[in-house]
Amino acid sequence: MPAVTVDNPLILPRVATPDPAVARPVLSVVTAPEGYEGEGFPVRRAFAKVNQKYLDPFIMMDQMGEVDYAAGEPKGTPWHPHRGFETVTYIIDGTFIHQDSHGGGGVITDGDTQWMTAGSGLLHIETPPESLVMSGGLFHGLQLWVNLPAADKMIAPKYQDIRGGNVKLLASQDGGALIRLIAGDIAGYQGPGATHTPITMIHLSVNPGAQVTLPWRSDFNGLAYGLAGSGSAGVERRPFHMGQAVVFGEGDSLTIRADVTQDSRSANFEVVLLGGLPIREPVAHYGPFVMNSHRELQQAMEDFQAGRLGTIPAGAN
Repeated sequence: MPAVTVDNPLILPRVATPDPAVARPVLSVVTAPEGYEGEGFPVRRAFAKVNQKYLDPFIMMDQMGEVDYAAGEPKGTPWHPHRGFETVTYIIDGTFIHQDSHGGGGVITDGDTQWMTAGSGLLHIETPPESLVMSGGLFHGLQLWVNLPAADKMIAPKYQDIRGGNVKLLASQDGGALIRLIAGDIAGYQGPGATHTPITMIHLSVNPGAQVTLPWRSDFNGLAYGLAGSGSAGVERRPFHMGQAVVFGEGDSLTIRADVTQDSRSANFEVVLLGGLPIREPVAHYGPFVMNSHRELQQAMEDFQAGRLGTIPAGAN
């Protein structure tokens, strides 16, 4: 890990350390509970212990794996519905095949991202390819749910296929961190993901002992999640590690530092950074539906049961 990288970050555009800047304090560090999703693949519920007021506009995020499957073990999800939000699936290692009832689909692997706007509703499925099921192998990824405001919840579904090679690669000011900008902007640089709800999504690799301070929109929230390795958050150097989420307070910059010594599984401290413009609307969330009221949830279920969220394409798995 990770698949999308460069041998020498010093050749990349640099993101200067903001000066002056108001450093975001660390409000809390929480450990993600572990569970299973779909047909039984292991996940960590990254934000399960974070108060929703600090998550908005995000609903949840699952870290899928990291798991090294034996032959016959890889699993996915069955066909299921979504309405009212966007799913972002980022594959770091391994392969998933996506297909949906609105015509979206493709293979996502090794640094690719699929961005599915469920909007008014669709059915979709994510499965490992037959070759991975037969051989086994490493699988590691994320799925993030991004809320849509009430005005956009019933828009037409959309699918974005973001190849790993299209991710904007940047370096910290001293080259000690590699910044993969998947969506949003940082210091005037733009990621490839097009979002209805303004957000920034970054996969950060910080060299052992290095520190990076990034400018961060003051009207966004600020979250970090450890994918691998260990380090600290904020200028106060609050420790966190793989499987832990950090909630930042207000300010216009955030800081991540990698421990000098990393574990044998990861050369660097791997961190996902997220920020978004809060929607500040009521959230009614049940299973695969994210709406604004319980009546809208009931309508979503009725529409699904009546087949109005789409049908499984002919010949699909």
